[in-house]
Amino acid sequence: MSARGLGLALLSSVTFGLSGVLAKPVMAIGVTPVQVTSARIGFAAVMLLAVVAVVRPGALRFRPAEWPLLIGYGLLGVIGAPLLFFVSAQRIPVGIAMLLEFTAPILVALWVRFVRGTRLPTAVWCGIAVALLGLATVGEVWKSLSLDTVGVLAGLGSAFCTAGYYLLGERAAGKHDAFGVLAVGMLLGAVLLAVLAPPWRLPLGAGTDLGPVWVPMLTMAFASTAVAYLAGIISLRHLPSSAASVIGLLEPVVATVLAWWVLGEALTALQVAGAVVLLGGAALVQVASSRAVPPEAVPTPG
Repeated sequence: MSARGLGLALLSSVTFGLSGVLAKPVMAIGVTPVQVTSARIGFAAVMLLAVVAVVRPGALRFRPAEWPLLIGYGLLGVIGAPLLFFVSAQRIPVGIAMLLEFTAPILVALWVRFVRGTRLPTAVWCGIAVALLGLATVGEVWKSLSLDTVGVLAGLGSAFCTAGYYLLGERAAGKHDAFGVLAVGMLLGAVLLAVLAPPWRLPLGAGTDLGPVWVPMLTMAFASTAVAYLAGIISLRHLPSSAASVIGLLEPVVATVLAWWVLGEALTALQVAGAVVLLGGAALVQVASSRAVPPEAVPTPG
């Protein structure tokens, strides 16, 4: 396993894991999830376009027939997944919101089996069963009112969008330069979100627990978006996708630890045990699925 690839994959997971902890204090002062997502994607799109335009300008050229795929990629991966995650993180603990989003590999496996008609190893179904058991434990389903219903549904919606992002990203990366797909997808998402919530209207000078709004927002745009996505893409040149996918499971671990350390959001011992079971099941699904149908793009949610 390449040390460079491992380092980049770890960097991607850690920086992605920062997003919820950076966003929650901003939303706590009244900034909506739509505004946070719009500013994050808008700032990151400018950074990514600048980098790709200098390093790989040819990657930004697309034929008209490729635009529907790019639009879908932008709607699901760039807008839907982070927006619904932020809605979830606003209403329930960041760590649990992240874990809900990481049920996406299960949805991908179900799509591959029942839509593509590809037979999957028994290990995939075992992994799904284990992950669902862990998810039920984390969510404490026996306590029906313990978690906000909207927050849970938004987290699962984020998983749905992330699954779509994986599948569309696989198709896009198979036909085009991944750097261009990412930069243009981010730009399309930024333009669409700017119509709903112009990022320049964000109260950048307002105070949060992490300093003025512009501090966590620019950190999120640079570290948790531009750096995280680019590190994840480049790591694929040095790592097999199955290994990178499993390393990506560190993201909810990082998010949970940071939420406890920075925001004081602690999980119970039983929920921590459920999180370990959930991540173990998700890892099994990812590894077994990649052996049956090797993906061309690595999951990078958050």
